Amino acid sequence: MSDEPQSWAPRDSSGAGASSTGNHPPTASGEQPGQQPGKPGKKARPRRTGWRRAVPTWRMTLGTLLGLVVLLGAGIFAAYRLVDIPAANASATAQSNVYLYSDGSVIARDGDVNREKVKLSQVPPTVQHAVLAAEDRDFYSDDRAVDVKAMLRAGWNTVTGKGKQGGSTITQQYVKNYYLGQERTVLRKAKEAIIAVKLNREETKDQIFEGYLNTSYFGRNAYGIQAAAQAYYGKNVEELTTAEGAYLASLLNAPSAYDVIAHPGNRPAAQRRWNYVLGGMVKERWLTAAERATTRFPTPGEAKPSNGLSGQRGYIVQAVEDYLNRRGILDAKTLASGGYRITTTLDKAKQDAFVKAVADNVTAKTSADRAADRNVRVGGASIVPETGKVVALYGGIDYTKQYVSNATRRDYQVGSVFKPFVLASAVVNDSTTQDGRRITPNTVYDGTNKRTVVGVQGATDYAPANEDDVDYGDITVRIATDKSVNSVYAQMAQDVGPAKVRDTAIALGIPADTPDLTAAPSIALGTANASVLDMAEAYATLADHGRHGRYVLVEKVTKDGAEIELPERTTEQAVSREAADTTTAVLRSVVEGGTGTAAQAVGRPAVGKTGTAEEDRAAWFAGYTPDLASVVAVMGQNPDTGAQTPLYGALGLARVNGGGVPAETWAAYTEAALRSSPAQEFDLRPAPGSDEGDELLIDENADGGTDPSSSPDPDASPDSTSDTTPDSTPDGSAPPTPGTSTGGNTGGSTSGDPTGGADGGAVSVPDGNG
Repeated sequence: MSDEPQSWAPRDSSGAGASSTGNHPPTASGEQPGQQPGKPGKKARPRRTGWRRAVPTWRMTLGTLLGLVVLLGAGIFAAYRLVDIPAANASATAQSNVYLYSDGSVIARDGDVNREKVKLSQVPPTVQHAVLAAEDRDFYSDDRAVDVKAMLRAGWNTVTGKGKQGGSTITQQYVKNYYLGQERTVLRKAKEAIIAVKLNREETKDQIFEGYLNTSYFGRNAYGIQAAAQAYYGKNVEELTTAEGAYLASLLNAPSAYDVIAHPGNRPAAQRRWNYVLGGMVKERWLTAAERATTRFPTPGEAKPSNGLSGQRGYIVQAVEDYLNRRGILDAKTLASGGYRITTTLDKAKQDAFVKAVADNVTAKTSADRAADRNVRVGGASIVPETGKVVALYGGIDYTKQYVSNATRRDYQVGSVFKPFVLASAVVNDSTTQDGRRITPNTVYDGTNKRTVVGVQGATDYAPANEDDVDYGDITVRIATDKSVNSVYAQMAQDVGPAKVRDTAIALGIPADTPDLTAAPSIALGTANASVLDMAEAYATLADHGRHGRYVLVEKVTKDGAEIELPERTTEQAVSREAADTTTAVLRSVVEGGTGTAAQAVGRPAVGKTGTAEEDRAAWFAGYTPDLASVVAVMGQNPDTGAQTPLYGALGLARVNGGGVPAETWAAYTEAALRSSPAQEFDLRPAPGSDEGDELLIDENADGGTDPSSSPDPDASPDSTSDTTPDSTPDGSAPPTPGTSTGGNTGGSTSGDPTGGADGGAVSVPDGNG
C-alpha cells in the first residue's frame, strides 16, 4: 500500500456531505442532478405533465410518418404484385337489355352491342387528335399511365359537391372500359390505377389508344369509333372529316347530353363542347387557326335503329331509357353495358288498344294520293290517375321510320287543352274580375272577337281572335269553355294573373322548363310546347282531385338477379280539391254539348278539352274518366325537312280540329282500354257557386241583376261533333248583365304582349278555338 496521500475525498456514507456545486448530492454515477447521463454539463429534460403528455413529440410524429410511408409503399408493392391484368369484362362484350310489359311479356330487346373494331391506322390523324384534345392531350408525351394530380382534384371536386369528376388518363379509361366497370368506388379506382401502370409497361401507346377507340361508348348504342361513324354520319371511320371527328370526340364526355338529334335542346351544349375540342387541337398545333376558322358544326343524321325496335318498341325503349336517366336510376353509359331486365308499367292490352285506335281513326284515313297525309304524325299517352302509372304510350307509326317520339317531344303548341289550367288557377287563387266579381263557371265575360285584353292599368295591345272570327258577346265561363272562346280565356288569364296561371300549370305537372310557358295573357291559349305525356300527367292530377305525383314508367329493374332500388312515388295536393273538381265539372259539359262531343263514343262518364295549335299544325284532345287520363295529338311535320306543317286537307278533311280525329281516337282507345271495367261516376265537390243552376256572382255595384234562366244553355250542341266552325252567334240568349269582366285585381301582367321566352322573341299564339 502506497504511503502517498490520497488525491480523492473518501465517500461520505452518511450522506451528510454537501456538494460543492449545489444543495443536492451527486447521483450514484457521480453526476449532478439534472445532468444527462453520459453528457457532462447537460441537464435531463423534465418529465411531461398534464396535457403535454397527450401531445406526441416530433420524434414520435416523424417516426409515425415514416412508418406510414413504409407501410403504404409496401401495400402498393404488394398490390402491384397481387393485382394482375384481368380478362375483358362484361361491358367489353355487353349483353342486351330486356324491356317487359307489366305482366312480364317481352316488349323488346335492344339487340347486340353495336361494335366494329378497326386498326388505329384506319382512323384519320385529325380524328385521333380530336379525341386526344377532348380526353387526354398529354397521352403520347407523358409516360405516366396515371395522372395522380387529376385523380386527387377529381376526388376533391366530388367530395366538395362540385359534381362527379373523371380525372382519368386514356389508359385508365381503357382499363375501366375493357377490364373493369363503370361503378365509382375507391377500390375500383385503385385497381384501375394499378392495372393501368402494368398495361403501360406491357403495351405501346398505339395499342392502348387503339383499344380505347374501339371500346368507348358514343351513344346510339355505338361502341367504338367505327360504329359511331356509322351511327351518326352513315360513313366509315376513314371518311370522317375533322369537324365530324371533333363532334364524335365530344360525345365521349356524355353521349346523351350532346346528341343534337334525339334531343334538339342539347345543341348549345354540344357546340360548346365541340368548340372546346377544336380549340384544344389548335392549342396543341394539331390544327391551324385558319383551318379552324373554316370548320362548321357538322349536324349528324337521324339515327337508324335496328329492325328489332320497329313499331312502338323503339319509342318505348327510348322513353324508358330517358326515364331511367332523368330519374337518376341508370345513366346512359351504365344502361348501355347491358344485362338489365326492366319491367315497365305499360299494360299490353291497353298498349295494343292505343295502336289499334290510331290505326282505325287516323292511319286508315290516309291516302297516298293526298300530299298532306305524308305529314300526319300522332302521339298518345295514358295514365292511371290514382297511381301515376303510364299504361300506354304511342310514339308514332314506326320507330324505324320516324325516330322522334311524338309522345315525348316538346316542340308543338298545346293549344286550348291548356285552358282548364286557367280555370283551376282562378278557383285556387279565389280570383275576381276587375269589378270585383269572383270568377266561377257562371261568371259572365265578353266573348267579342278580337276583344282587347284589359289590365289594371288599362287596355293592353293584345286582342286574340276567336276561331273563324266568331263574336259571342256576353257569355259565361262554362259556355266559353264549351266553345273554347279565346277572347274570354285571355282576359280571364289576365284577371287571375299570368304568373299564377303558370304556377298552377306547373303544380299540376307541366315541367317548369317547358318551352314558351310564358307568364302573359297568351298563356291561356296554349302557346306552351308541352309534350303529350306532360299533358297526360297534368290531366291525371285533375282527375285525382288535385293530387299530383310524377308519372311512373318503370316498376322494377334487375341485373344478375339483384334488384335495383327505384325512387318512391310521392303525392301532394297540388291544387285544392274544389279547384280540380270545379274544372272537371266544366269539362264534362265540353263532352256533353261543347266542342268535344265526339268523345261521347266512350260510352261512360267522361270529360275533356279540345285544342288546336297555331295554323292548325297540331290538334289535341285531352280527357279522362275517373280511372284513366289520356291525351291524343295529331301533328303536322314534313318528313323531308322536319318543319311543322298545317294539317289543312289531311285525312280528307278541310281542317283537323281537336274535336274531330283526336277526340274520336281518344274515345276508341278509352272504350277498349276500359271495356272490362265497370263504368265509374265522378265524385265531385266543386267550389260554391259552380253549379249550373247557381246564381251568377255579380258584384253588388254592377249594373243590372242576374237571371239564371236567361243564361246560355251549357248543353247546347254545335252543328257537328267536331270543333268545327260554330254558329255565327252563341247558342242561347245572353244574360242581361253586360260583360264587365275586363281587367283583373290580382296583380297580373298589365301587358298583353304575347311575347316571351328566354330570348324575348315573339311567341306564336294559337288561332283556333278547339
